[in-house]
Amino acid sequence: MATSSLSAPCSLWITDSSRPHRKTNHLIAKSAKIHSAINLDAHVGSLETSALSSKVARPHNGVASIVQPSCSIVALGPSEATLGSHLARRLVEIGVGDVFSVPGDFNLSLLDHLLAEPGLNLIGCCNELNAGYAADGYARSRGVGACVVTFTVGGLSVINAIAGAYSENLPLICIVGGPNSNDYGSNRLLHHSIGLPDFTQELRCFQTVTCHQAVVNNLEDAQEQIDTAIFTALKESKPVYISISCNLTSIPHPTFSRKPITFSLSPRLSDQMVLEAAVEAAAEFLNKAVKPVMVAGPNLRIAKACDTFVELADVSGYAHAVMASAKGLVSTEHHAHFIGTYWGTVSTAFCAEIVESADAYLFAGPIFNDLSSVGYSLLIKKEKAIIVQPDRVVIGNGPKFGFVQMNDFLKALAKRLNRNTTAYENYHRIYVPDGRPVKRDPKEPLRVNVLFQHIQNMLSSKTTVIAEAGDIWFNCQKLKLPTGCGYEQQMQYGSIGWSVGATLGYAAGAPNKRVIACIGDGSFQMTAQDVSTMLRCRQNSIIFLINNGGYTTEAEIHDGPYNLIKNWNYTGLVDAIHNGEGKCWTTKVCCEEELAEVIKTANGPKKDCLCFIEVIVHRDDTSKELLPFGGRLAAANSRAPIPR
Repeated sequence: MATSSLSAPCSLWITDSSRPHRKTNHLIAKSAKIHSAINLDAHVGSLETSALSSKVARPHNGVASIVQPSCSIVALGPSEATLGSHLARRLVEIGVGDVFSVPGDFNLSLLDHLLAEPGLNLIGCCNELNAGYAADGYARSRGVGACVVTFTVGGLSVINAIAGAYSENLPLICIVGGPNSNDYGSNRLLHHSIGLPDFTQELRCFQTVTCHQAVVNNLEDAQEQIDTAIFTALKESKPVYISISCNLTSIPHPTFSRKPITFSLSPRLSDQMVLEAAVEAAAEFLNKAVKPVMVAGPNLRIAKACDTFVELADVSGYAHAVMASAKGLVSTEHHAHFIGTYWGTVSTAFCAEIVESADAYLFAGPIFNDLSSVGYSLLIKKEKAIIVQPDRVVIGNGPKFGFVQMNDFLKALAKRLNRNTTAYENYHRIYVPDGRPVKRDPKEPLRVNVLFQHIQNMLSSKTTVIAEAGDIWFNCQKLKLPTGCGYEQQMQYGSIGWSVGATLGYAAGAPNKRVIACIGDGSFQMTAQDVSTMLRCRQNSIIFLINNGGYTTEAEIHDGPYNLIKNWNYTGLVDAIHNGEGKCWTTKVCCEEELAEVIKTANGPKKDCLCFIEVIVHRDDTSKELLPFGGRLAAANSRAPIPR
């Protein structure tokens, strides 16, 4: 993304908030054998520089902070200054305190160096896919994540998770232990390859799902390659790929013995003339409207403009909503003029009516795909819309303004808008409070809407909701998030099973939050293994496993026998994984009375345990929103070919 001018670059490091060093039990014995531990003396500063806030990859809750290196940092001696130690130190400097890994023979030496770094905790996962999902969840809570796998068999396994992180604009460092440097160009065949002497298959696959790739197979430019890759991940807020030859990690090199070279993240600035023209045109467009509205989209995350959106909502008085994929990004759910989730025909009550009847709407950071548009059925007209993306503004059918940063635009626009509360007054006039589920007989089978009513009562500033793909999305959209309550989903990529690894990673990155994960049985069967890693890390998340016997969302789109799955004894499975090691509590509920008691226990005597709650519901018990959604998506998927 181009800029019109750049101020003097600011040197910075990003780090975590002084977390105590931890190591997983299964790695402590191994780490005791490492004698070349690296010390990093640094002091933590607050993230105050406004020029940096638009550039530094960090979560919207502001967990990441800047480190300025102190004068007491000592250059590592020749015996300690290795490629592996440099990479480990770099990860700590950018705020990575936990690295998710799966060992393989090409990355074992590298893992030794990561273990030797006092600021890093190595978390071994059951498979590479979950390691990638965990790094995704960690990046959501801490601003940046990292995973380490082995050559090709590990890389091609983790790539699905990396693609999901790319779609969600998450900075993630994917590190692969690569072949011996002598094997490149040698015409030799290696195991873990596809049987060809060309080792570029993995690299070529990653080129489409990462913003930068580095293959480190010599020491001369290793430091430059690693630093450039990490810098690019932070700059672009996207995953990067780093392959490191397995025989290089322990070899000293002069470039690693120097003091760390701080990253220079120059702020992206708007072209002032273009910005002024865009604000002028937008203000005229909105001020002449009778009932304008605002809608927050998921690209607010990459633009770091979540708070600015809220400030504009405060000043303008506009009714404002969030797209489903942006839930949790803006802290407006208790705002006086918040009207809910805009998702076309499956919006929360009365929201779509207000948005789609407006004579002007400002969408900040939207993504309009077949899912967010409910099969391309949104009743939004281009001529009524101002579309604000991280670096450009489009006003109706008229002008497009490039080189305009979203933060700059929203801040300047707030000074030019006339206050207009008409749309919210219309909403308030037609709004009818949500009804409570009808009270049924005692011991009646539990219904999903009753379950989420109880989950709503569990939420606080000390919780985060992880919503798995599928019908859970619709139920979780109705949750009203208390101030400070986190919320994460993967709506653009929608990879089922993502939530298990993401729960592990998010909880590792935010130990002060209790994660409440809502997962369907079909999704859980994809990635269940890493419940064991949650136990090993002594996490106390609450998992609601919704057992309805199959892929309900797919059944509503297009039903068939393939949507039924083999039922598991899920609590029995988790008990077997627990195996008496760590704190774990499992239970199964079938009615509301049991659910109420279970939640009381999870928040009381078992608050320090990983709580796994299997909820038995009817296969056809879905949210009302899923029914029209499934039909519209089916219609979009089955459109006849256009004659050529």
